[in-house]
Amino acid sequence: MNKINKQPISSLGYDFIKPQFIPKGKDEYYLRNIQHRTENKYRPLTAIEIKQLIANDNTSDDWKNIWVTNEFNAELVQRCKFFGLVRIGKLEPFFLEFHNLRMPVGLYNSIIISADFGDNVAVDNVNYLSHYIVGNDVILGNINELATTDHSKFGNGVIKKGEDESVRIWLELCNENGGRSVLPFNGMKAGDAHLWSKYRADDVLMTKFKEFTDKKYDVRRGYYGKIGDRTVIKNTRIIKDAWIGSDVYIKGANKLKNLTINSRPEAHTQIGEGCELVNGIIGYGCRIFYGVKAVRFILADNSQLKYGARLINSYLGENSTISCCEVLNSLIFPAHEQHHNNSFLCAAVVMGQSNMAAGATIGSNHNSRGPDGEIVAGRGFWPGLCVSLKHNSKFASFTIIAKGDFQSELNIPIPFSLLNNDVSNNKLVVMPGYWFMYNMYALARNAGKYGSRDKRIDQSIQYEYDFLAPDTINEMFGSLVLMKKATGETFLAREGKKISEEAALRHGEKLLEENAIPDNSEILATGMENSDRKIQLVKLPKAYRLFKELIAYYGITHLVQFIQEKNIASFEELKTALKRPARIQWMNVGGQLIPERSVKTLLKNIHTGNIKSWDEVHEFYKETSDRYAAQKLEHAFASLLEIKRLPADKFSKKLFHEWLREAIVTKEWMTKNIYDSRAKDYNNEFRKMVYDSEKEMEKVIGKLKDNAFINQQLEELKQFKKQVLGIIKGFGL
Repeated sequence: MNKINKQPISSLGYDFIKPQFIPKGKDEYYLRNIQHRTENKYRPLTAIEIKQLIANDNTSDDWKNIWVTNEFNAELVQRCKFFGLVRIGKLEPFFLEFHNLRMPVGLYNSIIISADFGDNVAVDNVNYLSHYIVGNDVILGNINELATTDHSKFGNGVIKKGEDESVRIWLELCNENGGRSVLPFNGMKAGDAHLWSKYRADDVLMTKFKEFTDKKYDVRRGYYGKIGDRTVIKNTRIIKDAWIGSDVYIKGANKLKNLTINSRPEAHTQIGEGCELVNGIIGYGCRIFYGVKAVRFILADNSQLKYGARLINSYLGENSTISCCEVLNSLIFPAHEQHHNNSFLCAAVVMGQSNMAAGATIGSNHNSRGPDGEIVAGRGFWPGLCVSLKHNSKFASFTIIAKGDFQSELNIPIPFSLLNNDVSNNKLVVMPGYWFMYNMYALARNAGKYGSRDKRIDQSIQYEYDFLAPDTINEMFGSLVLMKKATGETFLAREGKKISEEAALRHGEKLLEENAIPDNSEILATGMENSDRKIQLVKLPKAYRLFKELIAYYGITHLVQFIQEKNIASFEELKTALKRPARIQWMNVGGQLIPERSVKTLLKNIHTGNIKSWDEVHEFYKETSDRYAAQKLEHAFASLLEIKRLPADKFSKKLFHEWLREAIVTKEWMTKNIYDSRAKDYNNEFRKMVYDSEKEMEKVIGKLKDNAFINQQLEELKQFKKQVLGIIKGFGL
């Protein structure tokens, strides 16, 4: 039976806060008065204004509780019912126009309960407006319910005085069983969610993170909802317990409940038709349109949900787009793309710059005794058409997966690999370095694309978009060891020899360094799939050479960049400026690359109380971001010396000259490969067959010679050559 409470009409608009929660000496408006930041001076209505309001079919339980400014115009308030304390700003005979919607300034045809209005608002047909503070030049039209409760949390994972812990909202990230849950809060970064969900065995850290979140928010009851200046809300059914920033545009939404909607003039947020959003935080500059359903979620800055997308118990990082599909219990770092109605992502950590193709099912994880499986994917993760993966699985950076049902758990430690489920031969085929060999155009273009799409207003935290960076370079070093081991084991096993791991490494290295085996050799690996079938590494010798070449290129390009930035004039000056190199381990913390030792220091400082809040954690991110360029240079130089097997004190002018020349060759190869991988689309007969002529093809897809990205790469090659040759000449190499 529904419990319907009956109260005297005279109490409507009053007793918003229960008496036991009002501090001694305060009234129920004490928090509202703090929130209502305005320079307006209010006064009671005059007798003439009251008479005018009554003549305009307005009613009030007590006209003494209607306060206005001197610029108030009673003619612009018609057919409204007022209850409780209502304060109204300037009303002038204008109309407000936004996207061809024109509404006269004033309050019309609405029930208004205990609310504050800024200057020149246009409010019409709001059936129930309760306990909101409305800014200046706001348009509100055709809204069924716009209300705030005294215990509103606005999407944050906190509880108010008198509430039970059971009502607290948690985000069940990374795992369906809730074992990695975090508390959402306005301003939460992907790095926060990652650290909180990852280090579950650290009880002290878990307690501290919960305390940090609780400390951010006042537990007192009685905060009003807010609607910022110039916000427009029209044709919307229910808005409840929502904190809405300035310049928001909401049209045709079904239900918005327990939300913070961040927005400002230079990064305004929009919410469109048919959306239902509950228990969430929405970042600056977001777009949410056309039937989206999101529950228990965080949508970080400059991200989009569109076309019926479902986002539940998930965090979506900055500069990302999800449309049509379903995402559950996932933590997604910045620059994620997922556009297809039948793709599904569940119980995963996806570390950014990722793309989910149509039919990809990363989530059928009920393959154990409970729904407790997980997937961890490095940045650049790309499961292709109709890929189905089994939990638990783990993938290195820039793994691309060909169409297929992968029925066993996978652990792929080699970056830039293509995975193929070869059903006919009953084997898993892994092609290391696939991107470098066959799709350099997409790899290089994506790096630039992610950077250009980064529209965050605050970019004090630097995200890494380059495919050659400390995380991927370290993975490549690890892969070289794995390749040597697999090669040695494969060839020694053919000789029937019983071998140790060390012997396999030595033998594999000898074969690969001497180019003693052809690229099409069958080399087998172990430990990448939880099955008894073969795991074949194809084109391994070529990948081995490419990985070494690109590691060296990574090192040299950062030295060239350093020389240009610091105007270094000689080799001796360069050696002096370079710190003693160390190839340290790095972590991807929410899209930001941070040395592992720095993360450990952060955790230690949280333990000891040296870091006491989320604001201080975020300051740590900014400080490490400021040091990133210098640390990356050190890592690049260390990687160069290691791949060349050279001690730092043996770094000479002669070798530097040789390596600079090699870098030019590598850059030329990369630029040519970028061109060739795109040219295939123009030369492939099966692509050309849909066009009757070359002219038609060029009209549809453009001329290859006019490709802006390729031309940009050619210009970059030209500039790189100029810089390198300038260094060679200037250093006297």
